[in-house]
Amino acid sequence: MKKYITIGCLFLLIGACQETKSNFELPILGRTKIISKEVNGIITKDTISHRIADFSFVNQDSTTVTNSSFKDKIYVADFFFINCPSICPEMSKQMYRIYEKFLENDHVRLLSHTIDPEYDTVAALANYARLLGVNSEKWQFVTGDKQQIYDIGETSYMVVANEDDKAPGGFIHSGAFLLIDKERQVRGVYDGTVTSQVDLLMRDINKLLTSYEP
Repeated sequence: MKKYITIGCLFLLIGACQETKSNFELPILGRTKIISKEVNGIITKDTISHRIADFSFVNQDSTTVTNSSFKDKIYVADFFFINCPSICPEMSKQMYRIYEKFLENDHVRLLSHTIDPEYDTVAALANYARLLGVNSEKWQFVTGDKQQIYDIGETSYMVVANEDDKAPGGFIHSGAFLLIDKERQVRGVYDGTVTSQVDLLMRDINKLLTSYEP
């Protein structure tokens, strides 16, 4: 499964997945768009940064979760499934570290998307959250239309998330954790199975929080 994490980095088009994060200003990742417009006969060009597309899923409390649920919040996103026999347990362990560290910080949230919505029902996700001992206000586990989950994973978060009979558990997915800012922009990608990478992510969360301070 390690190769899928590498693919996740490639999807993000990062020349150096880790080196750029040593600077105080975190990069804005993803593909930018150049849009031309004419005003009073003058053609100007605007650069539009990559942003997470609109979404609507349901969390472990049967509550609808949309982009608005993360208004004025920084959040960390990942993709998993409960019966994952490979990297997901370690990802959950590492995500829990983030949960504990920022539990009292109202500006930080966690968002985990199941890639197996047929099995990972609302009830199953609620039980999973109870076993972890986490609250839904801080860490949301969401399910929904399978294709919408796969599409937002690959086109917005730019990570691998899909069915694959040859992959462990029948699904192929990245082990990446994605750091999303208040403007819905991807600001970092990290290997969610490696402690040192998650340490870096938590430092970068603090950097991003500081950047919003007046």
